[in-house]
Amino acid sequence: MKQFTIRGVPEEVEKQVRKEAEAKGISFNKAFVDLVQKNASTESTGPRKKKRLPRELENLFGVWSKKEADEFDKSLAVQRKIDEELWRNAG
Repeated sequence: MKQFTIRGVPEEVEKQVRKEAEAKGISFNKAFVDLVQKNASTESTGPRKKKRLPRELENLFGVWSKKEADEFDKSLAVQRKIDEELWRNAG
């Protein structure tokens, strides 16, 4: 079996795995692997149903013209520019 190091696991995920491990009386590692297998559908016999994503923002897709999108990207580029003098004097 392979061994992995996983970084950046959200606190909510860790809590859920610990809750699962405690409820089943198994190790954190076993609970984590079980949840991954369950959600990756590696143990199921049938096809995995795809979850539908929320559709609340669907009406916003593709509503900008190319010109509007380019203007937005340009305004973001200005905001992302680093002020070197401010950066040097921050410390």
